[in-house]
Amino acid sequence: MLCHLASLRTCRAIAFFFLFTVLARSQAATPEQAIALEQQGKLLEAAAAWRSVIQQNPKDAGALASLGVVLSKEQKYSEAAAAYRKALAINHDLPGIELNLGLAEFKQGRFSAAIPPLRAALSADPSSTQARLLLGFSYYGAKQFAQAADMLEPVAKSDPDSAQLHETLAQSCLWAKKLDCAEEEFRLLLQKSPDSAPTHILMGEALDGLGRTQEAITEFEAAAKIAPNEPNVHFGLGYLYWKTQQFDKARQQFDQELKIVPTNSQALAYLGDIEWKNDHSAAALPLIERAIKHDKDVRIAYLDLGAIYLQQKNYKDAESALTRAVALAPDRPDAHYQLGRLYQATGKTAEAEKELHKVKELHEKADSLVGKMPSSPPVLNRPDSK
Repeated sequence: MLCHLASLRTCRAIAFFFLFTVLARSQAATPEQAIALEQQGKLLEAAAAWRSVIQQNPKDAGALASLGVVLSKEQKYSEAAAAYRKALAINHDLPGIELNLGLAEFKQGRFSAAIPPLRAALSADPSSTQARLLLGFSYYGAKQFAQAADMLEPVAKSDPDSAQLHETLAQSCLWAKKLDCAEEEFRLLLQKSPDSAPTHILMGEALDGLGRTQEAITEFEAAAKIAPNEPNVHFGLGYLYWKTQQFDKARQQFDQELKIVPTNSQALAYLGDIEWKNDHSAAALPLIERAIKHDKDVRIAYLDLGAIYLQQKNYKDAESALTRAVALAPDRPDAHYQLGRLYQATGKTAEAEKELHKVKELHEKADSLVGKMPSSPPVLNRPDSK
C-alpha cells in the first residue's frame, strides 16, 4: 500500500531503509551475502550489505573497495570514488583500486582528478591498455594535449578502426603542435570519411602549421564546398588567402564568414588589416574596434590599431595598443618593431634601442591557423569499466 502512495524513488528508499534496519537488528551482513546479492544483480541490497560489513569493521579496505564497485555499477560515481579513496587510505596495495578510482572520476568528467590514480594504475601494470586509454582520454579532457598524444598513439596503432580514438589523437597532436602526427591521423580519418568537413578543416590547420599552405587551402576549399554554412570555414580559408597575399579572395571569404557569424572577431580583424594594408585607415579602424569589442585577445587588431594611432601621432593610445600586442605574443618581432618606432618618435632613445634590439634577437616564426580557429574537443564517449 505504501508503494502505491509513494513515488518509485521514495519506495526504493523505504525498501533500502527497512533492509538496512533488518540487517542491523537481526544479524550483521557478511561479505559472502554481499557478494551473492551483487551476483544476483540486487545492487541496492548489495550496497546495504557492504555498508553493514563496513559498519562492523570500518578499516576493512576490501569491503570499502567492493562497495565502490557496487556503487559504480549503480552509476553513483561520486559515492564510489569516495569509497575507493577511503579504501586506498587504509591499503594502498589493493589490486585494481587505482584503476577503479580513475574510472569513477573519469565517468564524472573530472579528468584532472582521474589522472593521478590512472597514472598509478599504468605504472603498476604498463601492459594495461585500459589504463593507458583512460589516462590518454583524461589528459585530453584536461587539455593536456601533448601528454594525451603520447598516451594514445601506441593504442591507436593497434586499433586502426576506432574513429573516436584516432580523432582524439589527431586533435591532441594538432593542439600540441605535433603536426606530422596530426597530418598522419587526419589522412587516415579522411580515407574513412572523405566528406567530413571538420576533418578537412583540421587537416588544413595541420598542413598550414607544417608550412604547406597551398595544400591547406585545398583542404579548406573542400570543407567550404561540403559545408558552406559551417562557422569558421570561410574565416580559415580567408586567412590562408590573406597569408598568401591573395587579399581580394581573402576579403570575399571574411565577408562570407561575417554573414554566418557577424561577431567573428578574427574575420573582422583581418578585414581591417586588409583595409590598413591598402592605406584605407578610415575603413580599417571601425572593423578593428569591432573585433576588439568582441574579443580582447586578437593580436593583429592591437598591432594594426597601434600602427594607425602611430601614423596619426596619437602616441599614448598607440603605446597602449602595441604593448598589448607584445603581451599577447612576446616572441613576434612586428609589434616590438612598431613599439621601437614609437619610442624613436617620442624621443625615448633607450626604450627604442631595447625594442629594436629585441627585433634582431627574434626570428620570424611562421604564423599559422593553429590556435586561431575556435575549436573545442569532441564529447568523449567514456570507456566502460570492462
